[in-house]
Amino acid sequence: MTEKNTIANYLKSTGNKQTEIKVALVDCDGVLYDSMKNHTRAWVKLMKKNGVKCTRDEFYLYEGMTGAEIIKLLFKRGSGKNITDDEARELYKVKSRYFKELGEPAMMSGTTQVLSTLRDAGIKNVLVTGSGEPLLLERIDRDYAGLFAPERITAADTKHGKPSPEPYMKAQLKAGAKPCQCIVIENAPLGVQSGHASGSFTIGVTTGPVPEKDLYKAGADIVYPDMNTLASALPALLEAFKTTQQA
Repeated sequence: MTEKNTIANYLKSTGNKQTEIKVALVDCDGVLYDSMKNHTRAWVKLMKKNGVKCTRDEFYLYEGMTGAEIIKLLFKRGSGKNITDDEARELYKVKSRYFKELGEPAMMSGTTQVLSTLRDAGIKNVLVTGSGEPLLLERIDRDYAGLFAPERITAADTKHGKPSPEPYMKAQLKAGAKPCQCIVIENAPLGVQSGHASGSFTIGVTTGPVPEKDLYKAGADIVYPDMNTLASALPALLEAFKTTQQA
């Protein structure tokens, strides 16, 4: 399916005749950084030390949820224990320490080009992440200098994390843009589901073990195999937005 057909289907489903993209709402883990390998290791270490059975792969499916939500979910499942907000915060601090001990994750190949193309096209890049990891958040301004707007949405800004549309809806409001004027860039099913539910055109990128079909099932309008492929396809995609109208 061509970019024009994909965009035409999106316009039809949202009831818009035509749209101009003004804002890109960009996830962090798995999009900006190849960080999920370390996140999964840190999560498994935390859970095993607390007697909660889990696997590394399942955390790719939770990606996008806040840390507190993940902790409450797994402890409830593993031991039937209801974790309080204070307990979740303390446990998340431990997980953050484990994550930091694993070293800095690499920047995702192709992402700088994606963000630069968007910026040069006059599109504002806004971070939207369920992460509260200070280690990652502090790196963004250095690693992606001049590519992000000051507005950002993190775990601290939302009551409900992904797959709720709240993170992306709040980002739309902060950026002063309508849902149809935004694109979402996500790599995880819950994040894709959140972006789709917010009403924005949602791009999935398979940077982890989750297959393409699962991103489409979650609501992605189009899926690319990696950030480098998205970077190559992005100029044509943006041009298609300018010229495509709903019939």
